[in-house]
Amino acid sequence: MSADATTETTDTTAATGGRRPLRVLIAADTFAPDVNGAATFTEELALGLAARGHEVHIIAPSWNRWHAGSFDEEYRGVTLTVHRLASYRWPAHEWYRFAWPWTVRKHTAPIIAALQPDVVHIQSHIVVGRGVAREAHDRGIRIIGTNHFMPENLLEYTPFGKRTTPLALKIAWADAAKTYRLAEAITTPTELAADYLRDAIAGQPVLAISCGVDATRYTPASGRPAGNDIVFVGRVAPEKNLDVMVRALPLLPASLDARFTIVGDGDMIPKLTALAKELGVEDRVRFLGFVSDEVKLRTLTEGTVFVMPSTAELQSISSLEAMASGLPVVAADSMALPHLIDGNGYLFTPGDEHDLAAKLTSVLTAPDDEYQAMRQRSLTMIEAHDINRTLSTFEALYRGEPVASAPEGR
Repeated sequence: MSADATTETTDTTAATGGRRPLRVLIAADTFAPDVNGAATFTEELALGLAARGHEVHIIAPSWNRWHAGSFDEEYRGVTLTVHRLASYRWPAHEWYRFAWPWTVRKHTAPIIAALQPDVVHIQSHIVVGRGVAREAHDRGIRIIGTNHFMPENLLEYTPFGKRTTPLALKIAWADAAKTYRLAEAITTPTELAADYLRDAIAGQPVLAISCGVDATRYTPASGRPAGNDIVFVGRVAPEKNLDVMVRALPLLPASLDARFTIVGDGDMIPKLTALAKELGVEDRVRFLGFVSDEVKLRTLTEGTVFVMPSTAELQSISSLEAMASGLPVVAADSMALPHLIDGNGYLFTPGDEHDLAAKLTSVLTAPDDEYQAMRQRSLTMIEAHDINRTLSTFEALYRGEPVASAPEGR
């Protein structure tokens, strides 16, 4: 063994706390360049594990049907090995791409055989996760399953009508159960999401483990912003209910001169643009579209308050990012969002633009000491969602060690 190899092994072992580094294979149905919570978490998980000295591989759909194969891809200066499966765009969805289900095992079996990973961590059960989990199970490889998926979100892009939706949901959850039962441990970001999954898979244990954020990447402003910029970060999709925020904008006191900035892309932009024009607020709504990480972080730093009108959040990573940036948060009183509000903002009645406007007004007109207290509370609450805690928990699961659900940070 060469001196360089000895040094490399020693450094890697030190990075993993003196224990043998792991070879981790992450299977994801959505990954960069996709912009959504699951893709963001998968990237953060992979980068965090790599920084700790583990060998990380990712299997994910290609971003077009031709870009299939194994590639070294760079993310924030770190090179990750990503095995891309030929994929096709879902006809009713702007960005979602999928590999043909019957091809996944065929194309991933050689990858798994060559890598011989210590553990496979699936991020969903939909297509890639399902196929890779079955292949890993047949090879006796430990499987960890994480669910970021609400069937209700996907059914928006299918031909199922209201009458058949309950049956479709039942089938979707039953399908999820078949895959997650192959896992040695099952996780999801919050206790609420864990309750949904426990019901769906007949009481099998599910751990609530926050997706976590690296708070060191975010920069809270030193003082109160001069303007009143309401910020949203995420997919501009139907389930985000951004029309409620656009309708709330003209209900705010004119003296506030409040602006609404949307960071993200999606198929609702034309409808929201038309709605803003109809309400006479088109000059107060900014659509930044898909932006660089640098622009996103700067927009959060410069914002005054973060808004999350969605009613289908299993955690809301973008809300965590806003909290790490020191922003007060106004969120819909729905799903997992109430767990993120405790003295750092307000909950509003879902779909009620008048209540949303009232809660935003409370933040924007708060005296400086109250506003700063909300900001500080966001920063305090985010400590429970430290990405390092999340990484350590998953490392333990990968090694077959017992863990407990993480606190919700309230």
